[in-house]
Amino acid sequence: MKKVKKRTIRRGKKKSKNNYFNQGTHDAIRCYQQTDIQGEKHKIYVESILPAFDKLAENLIFIHKFAKTPDSFERMKNDCVTFLYETLHKFDPDRGTKAFSYFNVVAKNWLIIQSKKRTKQMKRVLSIEAIEEATGAEISFHESFRVEPSQEKSILRAESKKDLEELLTQIKHSLKTEKEIACIDAIISLFERVDDLELLNKRAVFVYLRDISNLSPKQLSVTMSKIRKQYREISDKNDFLLLFGD
Repeated sequence: MKKVKKRTIRRGKKKSKNNYFNQGTHDAIRCYQQTDIQGEKHKIYVESILPAFDKLAENLIFIHKFAKTPDSFERMKNDCVTFLYETLHKFDPDRGTKAFSYFNVVAKNWLIIQSKKRTKQMKRVLSIEAIEEATGAEISFHESFRVEPSQEKSILRAESKKDLEELLTQIKHSLKTEKEIACIDAIISLFERVDDLELLNKRAVFVYLRDISNLSPKQLSVTMSKIRKQYREISDKNDFLLLFGD
């Protein structure tokens, strides 16, 4: 009997479906970070990075259904791309992480946070028609969920914020090392964006500061101790109680 030879079928490697955010994009981001020439940075971003960010945001919004209308889709995509642009300096290619993996997670987390914010806002809004048709009890119920502070509280909060901003700036001028300055800059940045943050427990604040300053947990702890010392020296006990309570 003749032996039947088995045919070996060789299959080529599957081509990656992710053609828009590839090694070229990864290399472009590295080049963008390494150059200090603004014109060159702008050219690299527009030609080699922006198209990938735009497509990444578009795909995530479409796949996970973050937007309900064409207008909200475009607005959310543009805002997401802007956020990715603002986080370009945080990506560290030397850690072995691919740019796509990093920015995919960053974009998805940002979209999730924005989606939660939008949902909360929709639950708080009561239309004019609904108010006109609502009973006194229903209006009182909705009023109980109002989160807008009174004018007096808004003024006091603005004044306290201004005082704290001046105090942080004064602390910055008293610091000397690059790590200490990076830490205080992160604190100032976090303070300026405090109203846009979802979580503000101690752990979350530490993570935010670590990401913004690019310091290790140990470096952050050491520099925070130095900044706390400067704070105690500059502010007296009354100011501390006024801003933070007992």
